[in-house]
Amino acid sequence: MNEITFRLAAGTGTGSRGDDDLTALVELYDRAARWMQEAGIDQWKPGDKDEEHFRLRQKDGEVWLAEIAGRRVGAFELWWEDEPAWGPQPPEAGYVHRLMVDRRHAPAGTGRALLAHAERRIAGAGRAWARLDCVSRNPRLRTYYEGAGYTFVGEHSKEGGGGSRYAVTLLEKRLGA
Repeated sequence: MNEITFRLAAGTGTGSRGDDDLTALVELYDRAARWMQEAGIDQWKPGDKDEEHFRLRQKDGEVWLAEIAGRRVGAFELWWEDEPAWGPQPPEAGYVHRLMVDRRHAPAGTGRALLAHAERRIAGAGRAWARLDCVSRNPRLRTYYEGAGYTFVGEHSKEGGGGSRYAVTLLEKRLGA
């Protein structure tokens, strides 16, 4: 069996690999968004995130790619603060966003492997909590995260594109001992 490896996505100024990674991130996002729509999950929309989105996320946090034998099978963003959802917080958590799995090529368990890598990275940075959110109207995703050890903390209203508001479910997991 091929092992999943993780690496930071190459960014601006890193030549063709950076361009390839940014293109791959957009493709992963769009595929995940299409899968959600086909599964009746109203959360992401294809075309909502472009290369500039991921370029900006790399400046403010980290964008990780998961690969098997050189093929990209997933990705996630790791932020070190998330005031829009969590408000001002002391530097005690890492915030996982846009967990994406390429369902065509990723083996079962890839999503959990992505979460586990994010949690190791957060703990390695000396932070005690992994936090994430999902749209409140997505109970299936909430159940998935709770199955991975995350606990419901509350709900928060966020502003979306065009000034619309939507509710997100906040979840967190204590890391380490």
